[in-house]
Amino acid sequence: MTSKPYLTGHYAPVVDEISATGLTVEGALPPELTGRLIRNSHNPKPGVTPTHWFKGSGMVHGIRLREGRAEWYRNRWVHTPALDGAPYMTEHGPDLSASTAGTHVIEHGGRLLALCEANLPFELTPDLETVGPFDWNGKLTSAMTAHPKEDPVTGELHFFGSSPLPPYLIHHVASPDGRVLDSQEVPGAGPALKHDFAITAHHVVFLEGSVTFDPTEHSGIPYAWSDAQASRIGVMPRGAGGAQRVRWFEIGQGYAMHLANAYEDARGRIVIEGPSVGRAGWQRSWNWWVGAPDRGAEPNSGSRSRRWTVDMAAGTVREEDTDDLVVEFPTINDAYLGRAHRYQYALSFPDDLGVGNHTLVKYDRAAGTRQLLPFGTGQLPSEAVFVPAAGGTSEDDGYLLSVVSDLNADASRLVVLDASDLSLPPVATVHLPRRVPAMIHGSWIPDTDLA
Repeated sequence: MTSKPYLTGHYAPVVDEISATGLTVEGALPPELTGRLIRNSHNPKPGVTPTHWFKGSGMVHGIRLREGRAEWYRNRWVHTPALDGAPYMTEHGPDLSASTAGTHVIEHGGRLLALCEANLPFELTPDLETVGPFDWNGKLTSAMTAHPKEDPVTGELHFFGSSPLPPYLIHHVASPDGRVLDSQEVPGAGPALKHDFAITAHHVVFLEGSVTFDPTEHSGIPYAWSDAQASRIGVMPRGAGGAQRVRWFEIGQGYAMHLANAYEDARGRIVIEGPSVGRAGWQRSWNWWVGAPDRGAEPNSGSRSRRWTVDMAAGTVREEDTDDLVVEFPTINDAYLGRAHRYQYALSFPDDLGVGNHTLVKYDRAAGTRQLLPFGTGQLPSEAVFVPAAGGTSEDDGYLLSVVSDLNADASRLVVLDASDLSLPPVATVHLPRRVPAMIHGSWIPDTDLA
């Protein structure tokens, strides 16, 4: 019996790759849901116990929907050199292809890319087979973030590479068809852990929190909380030469793993929103990720919604908590990415002792309200992915897709929820042929994007 929490319960890895067709559907799948929901997470091979949750090999799970039918489910390891034990560090330096590729999966320029922030992305086929590492046609010689941002207006993809050693931060922009247009090293960045970032209509926003490079951390992920690490927000104008005009603003201690969105308000201030955690919550979360004592019952402890408002003219930052729920995995309607949005979605966790239920949350920022959809004991929904409805006119006209791990039935299901009202019964439920382990991030990819 393993003591590692990320190998048990909802997170217990599956032992093989399977394919299943003709999935059972309850309700009616909207015909505009024609595409693939692909999700990614860490799933070590049988017999392998990684030293950190994030060191487990990546496995993608895909559900193919087409015009009201659920055609298939399949899962595949991302077949990187690391899957077969190749080390990241070699006598010639880091091997950027030795990736877990287990954090996220996106589409850009017609390519499916499995991502892990310490390495190159790995390209997949539409059927989830591994093609190989993708270095953006030789333009990328460093790691790539697992959280790139596609501007819904320009179609450009913004991403960065970060390192605990110089150069600490490089920002890249790729064209809609997948050509790297611009790469800039960002001055003033340091070795702090940079997992996510944000864009607005005119700026790129980086966060450096209280977690930084620590060579004494031996879990394989060399980062730790540091009270001496100054937390900062970096605001960089978009466009050629923007990095030379980056401005850094110091903020209070904390760490934001994921950001919901950022935008410029009517006064020209930059508003950034996402869950943030303090020292105690970070340490109990980290202890879960490495399987150390004094850990919370869940992988996320004490992360609560926060807002930072950067007044560029005054040179100040206002910080405020916006809710008291412990939440993570914030999402929005991506048509509003980088612009002012009204609605956010998130996953709320039970308390640090494991009391309570996992709950999907919808925030209405204009009304200052929230709506909760709790799941039953032993059930864990995944990050909610928003898909717009055909002919929708409002920001929340659409569906939330979530894969639910059900320990009671040792099974999983895809639920399609009406994003405008979480109190309504599911629009449709797709029963999957196996229990799918709790996953980290994923994407809805319409067929039109892979054409």
